[in-house]
This record gives sequence, C-alpha cells and structure tokens, in this order.
Amino acid sequence: MPIFSIRSFAALSIVGLGFSVISSSSQAPGITHTPAADRAEAIEIFKQLIEINTTDTPLGNVTDASVAMQKRFLDAGFPASEVHLLGPDPRKQNLVVRIKGSGTGKPVVFLCHIDVVEALPKDWHTDPFKFVEKDGYYYGRGTQDMKESDAALVSTFLRLHREGYKPTRDLVLALTADEEGGSYNGADWLLQNHRDLVDAAFVINPDAGGVELEKDKAVVADVEATEKVYADFQVTAVNPGGHSSRPRSDNAIYELTAALNKLSAYSFPFELNGVTRAYFEVLAKQESAQTAADIRAILATPPDLAAAARLSAEPDFNSNFRTTCVATRLAAGHANNALAQTAQANVNCRIFPGHSPEQIRKELAELFSDPKLTVKYVSDAGVVSDAAPDRKAIVPPPPLPDVFNPLTALVGQIWPGTPVSAVMENGASDSIYFAQAGIPSYGFSAIALERGDDRAHGQDERLPVDSYAKSLDFFYAFTKALGGK
Repeated sequence: MPIFSIRSFAALSIVGLGFSVISSSSQAPGITHTPAADRAEAIEIFKQLIEINTTDTPLGNVTDASVAMQKRFLDAGFPASEVHLLGPDPRKQNLVVRIKGSGTGKPVVFLCHIDVVEALPKDWHTDPFKFVEKDGYYYGRGTQDMKESDAALVSTFLRLHREGYKPTRDLVLALTADEEGGSYNGADWLLQNHRDLVDAAFVINPDAGGVELEKDKAVVADVEATEKVYADFQVTAVNPGGHSSRPRSDNAIYELTAALNKLSAYSFPFELNGVTRAYFEVLAKQESAQTAADIRAILATPPDLAAAARLSAEPDFNSNFRTTCVATRLAAGHANNALAQTAQANVNCRIFPGHSPEQIRKELAELFSDPKLTVKYVSDAGVVSDAAPDRKAIVPPPPLPDVFNPLTALVGQIWPGTPVSAVMENGASDSIYFAQAGIPSYGFSAIALERGDDRAHGQDERLPVDSYAKSLDFFYAFTKALGGK
C-alpha cells in the first residue's frame, strides 16, 4: 500500500500493489483559516451533537440528532428534496444530505456515524453528555469518536451552501445509526434499501485515520486502507449449581475464569501485510533509536520475534501485529448463597486481515480446551449462533489520485513535513459495507491526537481545541477539492 511523501510530488510508488499516483503541486488546494463566525457555528454544532445522547440504550436516540441536523440544513435553505431523513426504526433515523453538482462524475460520499458508545456518568470527571471546554480540550462522549467529524462536515456543507459553491459532482453527507452496535446499522441499511442516495465513486470515512502526534509534533498522517474484522464471542460455562454451603469440585465461575486466564496469557501469532509493512517503514524513519531499530528488525526476513515482543508492550503496536481478543463483559450466578448455574463472558476480537470470525471462534475453543465451555458468535444485533461468518477483511482499494493528491497536499500545508501512510484500522468501521458493495472507501479524520491519549470508548473522552480548528480548515479545502472548484 502507498506511502505518500508530502515532501515531493513526483511519481509515488505504491508498496506491494504496483500502482502509482502522479501528483502535481498545481493541484494542491490552498488552506485558509475558517472565519470566526463559521468556526463559532461549527463549535455550536459540535456542542449540540455531544449533548444529544445517541447511545443504543433506552436513554439514547439517534433520530434526535438527525432531526436537529436536518433542521439546520433546511433552515439554511437546502432544498427539502436533497435532505432525506429515513431509516427502519423511529429511533434510528439516518440523514442524507446532498449538494448537487453539474453532473460530471459520480458523487463523493462522506460517511459519518452519529451514534456513540455508552458512557456512565459515575465513571467520568465531567458529564459525558455535556460539552465542556477545559484546559485546551473539549470533553464529552463522541469528541473523538466521531461527533467531531460529524460536526466539522455539517458545518462545511452549510458554509459551502452559504457561499453558493457549485461542485462539478454531487457531494453527499450521510449521518448514520448503529455503527457502534445495534440492530439497525445505517450504512448497511442505506446501501440495501436506498443505494441511489449513497452510490458513489468513492467514500471518505472520517471514522478512521488521522494524524499521530508525539509531544505535539506530527509524526505520520494515517489513511485507512484496510481494517480488522470485528467479532464478539459468548463464552459460557454451565453447572447444576446447588447450595453454597456444599461447594462442588466443578464450578462454572472457576471454569470460565480458567479459560479467561488462558486468553489473558495468550498472544495470537505475529503478522504483517502490505499495509502494515508500509506503515512501519514510515515509522522506522520517525521513531527514537531503540524503537526504530526494533521496527527495522520486525521488517526483516525472517522477522525478529524478540523485537516484536518488545514493541508489543505498546498496545498500539501490538494491535497492528496480530488478531487481538479480550474479555469485555462478565455475568455469573443468580444468588449470593447459591452456586452459579451459569457463568458467561463476552470476548471481543479484532481479527487480522486474512482470518475469519469462524476461524477465530474455533481457535478460542481450542485454546480453552474445555468441553464444559461453549464458544458462540454474537452478531451486532445480539443474535447468538453456534457458528460465525466466514467473511474476511476489506481488500485495500487502489490509491485514487482524486483522493490522495489533495489529501497529501493539505496534510503538507497543515502539518508540514508529515508523511502520509496507508494504515490498517485496528478497530472496525462502516467502510466494510461500501467495500462489499464495490465502492472504494478511504478513512481519514483530519484529527491530530497525541499518542497515548486515544480515549474513544473510554473515560473522559476529549479532543484538543486546536485539533478541531485544524480539521475545519482541512475539510473545507478537501471537500472543495473533491467536488471540483
């Protein structure tokens, strides 16, 4: 996969795929800082989205956020015929907005989910559903994943409309439900039921990629080229149970715990592919001496597994090297004075490209090696089945010049001297649905985050104020470049 250097706009070779991109500095769009009024509006939209609970819980409602954004577009004068509120469930409505072009070329879709994972207020130092600015950061659930990009693109579309911008091809913004889980995944539903609204030459998905900072210095700009496969597995131990005053030699909780201890001590085999190899070739030029030496060692043939083990102590590196599986939820027993009849854990896996959920399910069963345990697959909708799907990861799309020429140029202007590299997304995103439909998808958020401060899905999620400001500058110029000036 590609390594795009912003230092040169010569022909760029694509590692492992044999493609090339011819860039020209004359194609580089210019960066202008977002005017104060537009920036204030973008912050207001960000605040509004953060303070609408869009979790897949009884308190959450994606439709509330979609309707709020729909009102902004209609109030701004977008034709009602180009603002579509639709979905299979009253609480999970998606919003699809279009800026009509001259008809030249297929549309560009910006894919942005507006649901977020649950956040428990008692675990946070601020209310997760209040937008708080403090010490140079915006706090709130969704500030990193991914209401910052939702807000930036809503504000970008509104600004372009006010300015009377007319692209040569349609620009489409899709705000969707249930990417984080639930029964009504918006991206999949739109492709299955209203493909005409989201059909595209390619998709930009800000739910992946971004700029990695090391002590405030940009190290690399990541563009998602492929991603791991997400899978949940239900591990269950059952037992006749009985009175707690008469403990048995077999115990469902202990049997489940023994299996999870095996998982904790286990590492799936080290792997590299074309995308991760390209990424680490970039990092080898950016990292400190020992880390750089270890990276060069893992890139050797054969790879140095001792170096891989040292690097794996860092969670970001470890997740790039292998399939990972971790217990995320536990439930057991029915009374304090009774032996547990059932003990159950959810094991969440992020599966390295080339492997399927069913393969990993079987590997987990073999690792646990306990006939008293069952390992079953849990779908995104919560349906439990004995077997898992055989689907594998996204095949990396070709590096289209229409995407990478302006992206590379803009990175060079906002974060000078920062290389652009294809990466493997270690989580999962809705890009997979577009990839399966034959539509190339590229992940780039334009968000710069310090390594070690990734708080998506976690406690006290936050975003640097400056990072949001720069993403507004980026998306305005990038959207115009993709649409045609």
